[in-house]
Amino acid sequence: MTSGTALPSADDLLVLLAVGRTGRFNTAADDLGVNHTTISRRIANLEKTLGGRVLVKAAGGWELTELGQQALTAAERVEAAVHGLVAEPGGGEGLKGVVRVSATDGFSAYIAAPAGALIRRQHPEVSVEIVAVTRRASQHRSGLDIEVVVGKPQVHRAEAVWLADYALGLYASQSYLARQRLPRTVAELADHSLVYFIDSMLQVDELDLARRLTVSMRESVTSTNVFVHVEATRAAAGIGLLPCFMADRHDDLVRVLPGQVEATLAYWLVARPESLRRPEVAAVVAAVRETVESHRDALAGR
Repeated sequence: MTSGTALPSADDLLVLLAVGRTGRFNTAADDLGVNHTTISRRIANLEKTLGGRVLVKAAGGWELTELGQQALTAAERVEAAVHGLVAEPGGGEGLKGVVRVSATDGFSAYIAAPAGALIRRQHPEVSVEIVAVTRRASQHRSGLDIEVVVGKPQVHRAEAVWLADYALGLYASQSYLARQRLPRTVAELADHSLVYFIDSMLQVDELDLARRLTVSMRESVTSTNVFVHVEATRAAAGIGLLPCFMADRHDDLVRVLPGQVEATLAYWLVARPESLRRPEVAAVVAAVRETVESHRDALAGR
């Protein structure tokens, strides 16, 4: 920061805090009840006062500069001081706000959704937005508070925490096996079709490694959505390479070559330090970890 006597406005700092958390001017404007022009003007005022850029344009939104990170830390102290003025005597203010979580389809449905329900019971003023997508961790996670990805991510300006390992195995429906002979060896898989991700659209290297276990199999129905894999397998489109915690829910699916063809992948949680310092985000992370713990055996395919 500059050595001049001008001090940044508390209002400008709180605007930066909103933009830093959401990555978007429009979203920050909605959260603060102002218009986009006001957000732009406040950020410009802050940059003039501090003598440098606090935000830079990134893919999908805005990212904090090093100066912006310093200013955001100060903004968090301003926010905490303001909240302290309105906290209920002897009680403290309940958590409130919106927390946006990005996760794979299966994790979103079976872990993130129950974790969101848990948060709502504990903190009724906290809303959880779940964005279901299967991709590698974003280098610019504008607009996201928490990401859950497959495989250890390589990220900067963020913290990555291992959540759990999960197993994938081969499954076939009973109706499929009534028409096709159950494969007894890995070599016999060449006589069967595979239900899995679309190779050309797969964005996660670890999921591509799982496909190599079944390299001899020709493709059948493929999709970017794991729920399509499960339903196509149940409809006898072929043998599916499926997360065990999803496939084992269905009595009509039979595990194929257990112990011979299986893969173990890992879920990792990624979040920016400034997001994790928000009490409502920390509460959602705790709820996710609690839910993961209660599902650990199912995730491992036990």
